[in-house]
Amino acid sequence: MELKGQVAFVTGGTRGIGKAIAEGLARRGVNVAIAGRSLDTVNEIAASFTSFGVKSLGIKLDVSNAEEVGKAFENIIKEFNRIDILINNAGITKDGILLRMKEEDWDAVLNTNLKGVFLCSKAAIREMLAHRYGRIVNITSVAAFMGNPGQANYSAAKAGIVGLTKTLAKEYASKGITVNAVAPGFISTAMTDVLSEAVKEEMKKFIPLGRFGTVEDVANAVLFLASPDSAYITGQVIHVNGGMYM
Repeated sequence: MELKGQVAFVTGGTRGIGKAIAEGLARRGVNVAIAGRSLDTVNEIAASFTSFGVKSLGIKLDVSNAEEVGKAFENIIKEFNRIDILINNAGITKDGILLRMKEEDWDAVLNTNLKGVFLCSKAAIREMLAHRYGRIVNITSVAAFMGNPGQANYSAAKAGIVGLTKTLAKEYASKGITVNAVAPGFISTAMTDVLSEAVKEEMKKFIPLGRFGTVEDVANAVLFLASPDSAYITGQVIHVNGGMYM
């Protein structure tokens, strides 16, 4: 996967899956901008990528805010003069069964998890059109396909990403821009670390491979879709879930 010298932007790039993706890109010689809610954190993590011999940039960003997204892409173009890869990974959860879910919790999750993908993709595609090349990879979830009790907002947002992915793939394929998605299943992150061992073991019964995935498992799929090697793949969802959903 020859990626050296390209420029990538990873939202939600300060921890978990997003951080693993950003580091994987940097290790392959990609200049990386990462976004997160804490300026100190994004700057610290971005600075660590320079050890791979690449340029990096940290951006404090609320992906649901159109003005902030516009400024973020202005800074990326100012720093790197182009963008080749966009990874839409930023996401939040505000769980609760439907009758107890507050309207503001629905709005917050849809705004970050779905509207954020819309805003960042729109800004990135504007720049990618100038070079007639681009790779957009959106992080959806197994919850988009199976549903998950207590996550009506999250599942709806992640399902929306699938529809948006397929539509953008059709709209911009002729311009050299591919748009795909990766749908993780149960992945070992800070979110799953809080679960009891009994709950984890019960969840693993539904996974044919018998284990939770790692952030690297997800990152490897994303890196392939972000590379020139995936040139004939667009509008697709790659499931990284150990066989839990087929």
